[in-house]
Amino acid sequence: MAGGAVSSNICGETRGRAVMRTMGAMVIIGTVLMAVPAVAERQMMRPRVPPDKLVEARALKSPVPLSSEAIERGKAIYHGKGTCVSCHGVDGNGRGRAAAQLNPPPRNFQHHGFWRHRTEGEIFWVIKHGSPGTAMAAFGPLLSDEEIWSVIQYERTFAARHGRRGMGPRGMGPRMGPHRGMDGGEQGGAEGFDEESRARNEGVD
Repeated sequence: MAGGAVSSNICGETRGRAVMRTMGAMVIIGTVLMAVPAVAERQMMRPRVPPDKLVEARALKSPVPLSSEAIERGKAIYHGKGTCVSCHGVDGNGRGRAAAQLNPPPRNFQHHGFWRHRTEGEIFWVIKHGSPGTAMAAFGPLLSDEEIWSVIQYERTFAARHGRRGMGPRGMGPRMGPHRGMDGGEQGGAEGFDEESRARNEGVD
């Protein structure tokens, strides 16, 4: 009888330790999963323009008016000679065929934070000059300035098609000024772009 009691106690202690280990593992996994979005958000907010070029980049303004024609030109370049699709993906989610090999990962153009935390000029500068410390190459030798601005217009449609939650009422980028679009004209902020992009870009993939 005594031996059975001892055996039962040992089994109970073993089960208890197993439960504690399982709970500990679950806590660790939960902590990691909670940290992943925070890390991704910090990565999203971090500029990829060198600090000594930020003022120059943020001063750049698109001379290309927002239009369905410019968006279509940008789409052709994105999926064609610009090879943007290889890293940023067909849907602009940063999960293209080459993305898995890249660190830091390609930008996710569907994420409102990408547009909210930088200006159009910063995006233009990175496409033209590349981004040191990343796989983003300089496309200035391949694309004209007008083509780059057109690509940016197309890239913005990825976010517009995934809602405008969190984009704020002052346009896509905190430094673009009140209700000013990417061409410097009055666009009605992110809402204005969403309305226009949905009306103009039915069927854009």
